[in-house]
Amino acid sequence: MQKLLMKGNEAIAEAAVQAGCRFYAGYPITPQNEIPEYLSWRMDEVNGVFIQAESELAAINMVYGAAACGFRAMTSSSSPGISLKQEGISFLAAAQLPALIVNVQRGGPGLGNIAASQADYFQAVKGGGHGDYRLLVFAPFSVQELWDFTMIAFDKADEYRIPAMILTDGVLAQMMEPMIKTPYVRPDLPPKTWALGGCAGRDPNVVRTLYMGHGDLAERNRILQETYTTIRQRETRCVTYYTDDAELVVVAHGIAARVALDAVNRLRKLGQRVGLLRPQTLWPFPERQIGELAELGRRLVTVELNAGQMVEDVRLAANGKTDVDFIGRPGGILLTPEELTEELMILLGKAASTPSGRS
Repeated sequence: MQKLLMKGNEAIAEAAVQAGCRFYAGYPITPQNEIPEYLSWRMDEVNGVFIQAESELAAINMVYGAAACGFRAMTSSSSPGISLKQEGISFLAAAQLPALIVNVQRGGPGLGNIAASQADYFQAVKGGGHGDYRLLVFAPFSVQELWDFTMIAFDKADEYRIPAMILTDGVLAQMMEPMIKTPYVRPDLPPKTWALGGCAGRDPNVVRTLYMGHGDLAERNRILQETYTTIRQRETRCVTYYTDDAELVVVAHGIAARVALDAVNRLRKLGQRVGLLRPQTLWPFPERQIGELAELGRRLVTVELNAGQMVEDVRLAANGKTDVDFIGRPGGILLTPEELTEELMILLGKAASTPSGRS
């Protein structure tokens, strides 16, 4: 198939259209603005709906309404804008409404800057709003994966009736690289019998998040937790590189994983036994795969563009069976492959200097 040169944000937007998204509501914020810009004219071509809302709060609640009516709906924003949407995201999860939320991360906290960051990991995977809920969180590594995972996210959101998130960053979203516009093939999904599509010939459906009857909210939580358990069992995705013989395994996602893979390749050429595990889903997290590496005694190090977030989940998965180090850059600073190679060499030297391999 012919490759095309596409920008990350535009790949997300076109993939959404190809996957059947016909409703978008959002509000401008850098560095995700190409998504609403693209969809402002593209939705018109496919008889969809594009709304530049008056605020992020309005946008997420418009998505709630469209999703409740059975439409494939999405919104996008960047870090502080996603913070403003958290109440609505919790409502989507509580009502079991499928929708896509795209977060093009920028430096924080606060307004921060417009450089790439991965500091929204906690917010995405721990449930940034109130209540016991989860999002299905994809962490693309390339413009190709931005395209592919956008389509997959819509399908999985519908399959499990859960909001899904594409967690990307300002570098992947703004970069251009060759990709293949793989055609969308709709899987066999359950019909949306719960949607508010009119009640002629049937009892009316009700979409709500308020449960005041005795035990009603506990039952809703039970249903949600059963869904999350199923997703953990079926939907965990990760890719490994050179882990079969590695003494040190880097764990990184998104743009940090691209830097990490470059550094790992450099070190392999120098004869160093280094590997990489790249989560493609941040929730569900590849706990089992990391646990297996820990059981084998592989040292682990996370590489993140933040002050240390995913490292906590890696340590939990390792369960004390191996050392877990952290290399990070908060505040929108991007590691270079040269810098990371040097820092990994230091870690390898520390491991070699102790008889047990533990510092």
